[in-house]
Amino acid sequence: MVALRLEAVGAQYGRHRVFSDITTGDIAGGMLTAVIGPNAAGKSTLFKRIAGLLKGEGVVHLSGEESLRPICYMPQDTGANAVLTVYESILLASKQGSGWKVADSELLEIDRILASLRISDLAFRDLGELSGGQRQLVAIAQALVRKPEVLLMDEPTSALDLFRQIEVLQFMRTLAAESGIAVLIALHDLNHAMRYCDHALVVADGRLIASGATGEVITPALLRDVYRVDARIEACTQGRPLVIVDAALA
Repeated sequence: MVALRLEAVGAQYGRHRVFSDITTGDIAGGMLTAVIGPNAAGKSTLFKRIAGLLKGEGVVHLSGEESLRPICYMPQDTGANAVLTVYESILLASKQGSGWKVADSELLEIDRILASLRISDLAFRDLGELSGGQRQLVAIAQALVRKPEVLLMDEPTSALDLFRQIEVLQFMRTLAAESGIAVLIALHDLNHAMRYCDHALVVADGRLIASGATGEVITPALLRDVYRVDARIEACTQGRPLVIVDAALA
């Protein structure tokens, strides 16, 4: 099973430093990890740095990886090629870094992923015909078909309605647990993070503020210091924690 660990990782664009000295313990496969923090905190940049798309100081350690494509980054803006059908785009994603011969098993895997995301009916529609939420689900399928050991998902639920958000997060939690891959998801909805994610990393002010079990990381003190809100955390249905915001702080 894969484990991801960051050691003194930093990144910058030109002279603008986004973050520095981010060090974590092992982020183990089988877990769903929320990466949270205010807007412009550097969550997307951190994903690009981990995926090797951006240079910077520090080391990204991977242990136990077996895949030829151990890390897959799914950006928020997928930049889908409208000329392709959904099926073609997923098939193209599956062949990145390999030959172009297609085995029956690969086609069956695409069919399985489409079915698991409940988008089989979109298979032969052009990408340009899809809504933003549908394109986001296709982007998830493109990531999954590559069979990564570490999957970095930048706000994968941002264009989805509430039902689909819950469905995707439940699916990703189950996928991580059953496949043993490490899934890191940038989220703004802290209640989604608390309900579905095992682990949380908090990025703010150019550094890692906190890391650990989600219920131990997301606290009223963190909400006050990082998000500038007066909030409380209460148990709701089935004892699940719920963030309730009372006021924004000046």
